[in-house]
Amino acid sequence: MEEKEMVKEYATPDVKINDLLQAHPDAFIALLECGMGCVSCPSAAVETLAEACVVHGLDVEDVCDYVNHSLAEKES
Repeated sequence: MEEKEMVKEYATPDVKINDLLQAHPDAFIALLECGMGCVSCPSAAVETLAEACVVHGLDVEDVCDYVNHSLAEKES
């Protein structure tokens, strides 16, 4: 079985989008690259990443992985 690379979790399914962006502003670009064009809409203040992914037809685990890897690269 393939071992998954350990990456710090910045984005989780239950994080509110606004909270993620306040803590990690660079997540904005990563979310846009995933197809989440609503990151600046009013719903971002109360919507979790999982809820937004459902609305946009995205897999929340894929989005979390992409955002986490993107932020980890910027940190290094």
